[in-house]
Amino acid sequence: MISYPNAKLNIGLDVISKRPDGFHNLESLFIPYKLMQDTLEITQAGKFSVEIIKDGRVMDGSAPGEWDPKKDLVVKAYQLLKADFSLPPVKIRLEKHIPVGAGLGGGSADAAFALMMLDEMFDLYLPYVVLEDYAAQLGSDCPFFIQNRPMFVSGRGEVLEPYDIPALDNYTIKVLCLENVSVSTREAYAGITPAQPSTPLRELLQLPVEKWKDAGVKNDFEKSVFAIHPCLADLKQGLYEQGAVYAAMSGSGSAIFGIFNK
Repeated sequence: MISYPNAKLNIGLDVISKRPDGFHNLESLFIPYKLMQDTLEITQAGKFSVEIIKDGRVMDGSAPGEWDPKKDLVVKAYQLLKADFSLPPVKIRLEKHIPVGAGLGGGSADAAFALMMLDEMFDLYLPYVVLEDYAAQLGSDCPFFIQNRPMFVSGRGEVLEPYDIPALDNYTIKVLCLENVSVSTREAYAGITPAQPSTPLRELLQLPVEKWKDAGVKNDFEKSVFAIHPCLADLKQGLYEQGAVYAAMSGSGSAIFGIFNK
C-alpha cells in the first residue's frame, strides 16, 4: 500500500501559556498543503524493516545530524498499534520530500498516514477519534493529519475543531524553504514569552484575508526565529513585495508562505 503524506501550514500561531506538564497552550489554524508530499509504502513482510530515503540517499543514521530510521515516527506508529493488535511484520519505505525542520509537519504527517494505512491493511476498523488518540501519543501535530482538513487547533496542539475557511478558495499559496536553514522546536520555543493575544485568533480569522496582516494575524515564533535567521524575514518581505496579501512563517519555522490573489 502506498500513500502520500502532505504538509500543513499554520495560519496564525499564538503561544498563550506554559502548562504544568512543560508543554505550551497555543492556538492556530492548521490547513493541509498538498503540493508538498512524502511517499510512504508499507507492505507485509517476513520480518520488520524500515528504509528512509532523503535527497536520493538511504538514511542509516551514520552521518552527523542524520536521524536513525529505526527511531522515526513511522516506526513508532507501527509499534504503537502492534502493542495493542499484534500486527504481523511489515516493510516500511519512506521517501522524504517535505523539508525537515521547516514547520510543515512532515514527520507528523508520515506517522498519522502510517496509522491509517495499518488500520486499513489489517482491517482494524478504528474510528477517527481512536486514530487521533494514537496519533496524539506520537506528537502534538500528528492528530491533525488523521482527518487532514482545516482545523482550529488549541491545547498543546491535540485539541482539534473542524474549521471551514472558504475564503482561501479564491487565493493561491506559495511556500518557500531554504535548504540550509532548519529550526528545531526547542530553538523556537527558547525565545517565546507566552501571552494572551489582545484579540483572539479565531476572531481575527473571520476578517477578509486582505486584512489579516494589519489586523494582527501573526506567528509568535517569528520574533525569536527571525532574530537568529534574518534571511527568513527577508523571504517574508520578498513575498509581500511580490504581491502577497498575507505572508508568515509556518509553525516553528523555517518555511515561509505567502497567500496571493488568483
